[in-house]
Amino acid sequence: MAAFSEIDSATTPAVSGEQMREVDRIMIEDLRIELMQMMENAGRNLARLAVRRFSPDRVVVLAGSGGNGGGGMVAARHLANWGVPVAVVLGQDRERVGSVPGHQLNVLERMGVAIIADPEPADLIVDALIGYSLRGHPRGRIARLIEWTGEQAADVLSLDNPSGLDVTSGITVDPCISATATLTLAAPKSGLLGTDEVGELYLADISVPPAVYRAFGMTMPAGVFAEDTVVRLI
Repeated sequence: MAAFSEIDSATTPAVSGEQMREVDRIMIEDLRIELMQMMENAGRNLARLAVRRFSPDRVVVLAGSGGNGGGGMVAARHLANWGVPVAVVLGQDRERVGSVPGHQLNVLERMGVAIIADPEPADLIVDALIGYSLRGHPRGRIARLIEWTGEQAADVLSLDNPSGLDVTSGITVDPCISATATLTLAAPKSGLLGTDEVGELYLADISVPPAVYRAFGMTMPAGVFAEDTVVRLI
């Protein structure tokens, strides 16, 4: 495993799910930093963490319909470009994928990346099913994919939070992913700290300017991403 810079979670400000939604709003509406840009940053960092932490021989990405799924699909593109065998499993019908994640799906299809109906064994499963917009218990196909993940011996890398875990409270619903590692974005979410389902917790830079944090009365540690765009929270 490649070494990562470490920062103390006790001195790093955490946000709630509602605050993170406001961060996204400020980024998109006020600063014109588009969702596509943030998704690209998230997915590239997810792919880098997957390779550096796990050195996988084969990856299966479970992708939801929103921004979380889009980040997973960006990661799949980078993994494919780096020569890592990867397949994507959608958590819903293609027609239900949002427009921005749908663009990422279209790119993967044009590249010839495998979009498969049912998950196949791999040594790393990327969980990009449900982000911080969790509402109630996962149902239907997404619930089945979470349950399938729990039956595998593979390592699991979750994007932003394990699917089925409330990012504000840390409460889990049924079913819920139990991750080997979680890559959260921009700032730690309060419900991730000290929660077993999260596994190792990493933080990724998606290019949020310091002024956005200050709008919430928060100050991120100086130079937290100066040496690397992924750091480990301890």
